[in-house]
Amino acid sequence: MAVEEDTRRTPEPPAGPLTEAQVERMFADMNDVIRAGEEMRRLRAEMIRLFADLGWTQDRIARLTGMSQPAVSKQVAKHKGDDPSPPPRLSLDQHDTPWLEGRLWGLAEEISETLHDAAHCTRDVNAVARGRKHFTPQNVDELRRLVEADLRLHRTALPDGHRHAYDEISRALDTPAPSAATPTGSPSARRTLARQIQRTRLRDEA
Repeated sequence: MAVEEDTRRTPEPPAGPLTEAQVERMFADMNDVIRAGEEMRRLRAEMIRLFADLGWTQDRIARLTGMSQPAVSKQVAKHKGDDPSPPPRLSLDQHDTPWLEGRLWGLAEEISETLHDAAHCTRDVNAVARGRKHFTPQNVDELRRLVEADLRLHRTALPDGHRHAYDEISRALDTPAPSAATPTGSPSARRTLARQIQRTRLRDEA
């Protein structure tokens, strides 16, 4: 009983650059397209385990995902015996390709929402969000061209931070990533995290 009380009193760990509202929105986006297929189900399950590894309680994750606590517990327990991996870094300064693609995706979403129907990248952003487009080299190049066109044509309507973020992402995509340890998480999970953190950074800087 004492152990249970101690557990209940344990303070929630800080989320770092992500707030509960932002994580809830991220999971809501996944729930919106969960019917698209097994790929999104796997991604949601991985993200649940990832936040559990970061120290978020199962009750908290259940509330944010809209799932039951037993369902979350089942997802976490399914991989309990796997080799432990370090929690993912949540800083933008990472140079593996999926992370950079996620940053580009987040930037494109911010541009699309700011410019509404005037944004060239809106159609691609919607296609990616609904699972109709994947992050192939060709699709990433196309998204880069559309984002660059929006930044050029709507310079006065977009904050300077958008151009700075694009230049940083673009340079990194064109430069071989420095050799480093394999990042934690699948490419899909890393894109999803980078997308949300990039959007948070842009809004903080606006």
